[in-house]
Amino acid sequence: MPPSDPVNDANRVMAADKAAVSRALNLVEDKRSEAHDRVTELLASLKDAPKALGGHRVGLTGPPGVGKSTLASAVARAARARARTVGVVAVDPSSVQSGGSLLGDRVRMSFDPSDEGLFVRSLATAGEVGGLAYAANSAVRVLAAAYDMVMIETTGVGQSEIDIVHVADTVVLVIQPGSGDVLQFLKAGIMEIPDILVVNKADHDELARRAVADLRGALRTAHAVGASGREDGDWETPIIATSATKDTGIEELIDALDAHREHLEPTLAARRRQGEVQWALDLFTRKHGEHGVATLHGLAELTARAERELDEGETPLSLCERLSREYVATLRQTS
Repeated sequence: MPPSDPVNDANRVMAADKAAVSRALNLVEDKRSEAHDRVTELLASLKDAPKALGGHRVGLTGPPGVGKSTLASAVARAARARARTVGVVAVDPSSVQSGGSLLGDRVRMSFDPSDEGLFVRSLATAGEVGGLAYAANSAVRVLAAAYDMVMIETTGVGQSEIDIVHVADTVVLVIQPGSGDVLQFLKAGIMEIPDILVVNKADHDELARRAVADLRGALRTAHAVGASGREDGDWETPIIATSATKDTGIEELIDALDAHREHLEPTLAARRRQGEVQWALDLFTRKHGEHGVATLHGLAELTARAERELDEGETPLSLCERLSREYVATLRQTS
């Protein structure tokens, strides 16, 4: 069977055709060299999709076990009740044997499979650090072209797992009462990344109140050392108590998401562009290390080049592949 036409597929993706969305996600996960040109053409065709420009990309991150998947389900249902379409990317650990997603997050989500305005996809980390998958940025671009809201759920946060800031407009950090996570987040610097803080599983009032108080203290500490915020000006990070299983606090969370999206409007394009530049450079550095960066004339030169080429229509994934080919060619010339 001949390969499908990326431009036609892009049009069907923008029409939220679930079969086309699935094919597009399969394509952007394909690391084979023969898929490279088709991925580039597809993503270029989706770049200026109306939903992509006006939609909202929400990142859900937090330690394993805090209920991110259940929370994603509750937020998606509430968004659908507000007549918004929703795409979800659940990043799962990889199977040791097959390398595929273990589907842990997806099976914990409760969705109506017949709902045409809702799409859920699992991505395998395939050994990537940072809490996201190799194709996460591209997958978000696909879903953002088709749906009003895209939620990206990470595998869980740690000191290095903050890549969500490069693909999400709004980052939601989720913790649970009584977990002791706040002190660990301060040590790891995780308090630098959230735009909204959520205390989930807030069924026990006293523990929930204590967790909220701890988070307020952590935010004050982060502000005092100049380590909080993502250059959002006067945005004050809200702290919201939720119970995803009881649907409490969900409407308040969506209101906070809407407020942050509105707050971002003047700087959203620049924020997304900065995230894509960093995503492309991180992909290349993980693949080739500091030697690769030095070989291609250093980080400043690579950053300037990424900014220029992304403005010209390149995508982070295709730019990384182009840089990789140049690096390999340079090594061959000097060997």
